[in-house]
Amino acid sequence: MPEGNATNDRLRLTDNAARRIAEICMAEGNNALMLRLTVLGGGCSGFQYKFDLDDQLNDDDLTFDNGNVRLVVDEVSLGLLEGSEVDFKEDLGGAYFAVANPNATANCGCGSSFSI
Repeated sequence: MPEGNATNDRLRLTDNAARRIAEICMAEGNNALMLRLTVLGGGCSGFQYKFDLDDQLNDDDLTFDNGNVRLVVDEVSLGLLEGSEVDFKEDLGGAYFAVANPNATANCGCGSSFSI
């Protein structure tokens, strides 16, 4: 599938996450920054989530928008994230982006890795 905007029912970026990304963009002075979510092999449960900031799109990227904020995911990662929600949480453990993945059959205690 070519680079482009994908429907938000495939992957959703919450308002909390969008606000935090917008704050980061403002602090960095770069409104072109996007949150990139990648799934990598490894972690204590088989796969792990990796978050980065990026201002470039690759040929296999799909984008998911919430207002003027954009989440970027490559096609391979999207296959493991289909139907997920990306949120930003603040609690006693800290502040972090979190993925609620309906495809995961198990998650590790830290929430950064999962298995299918």
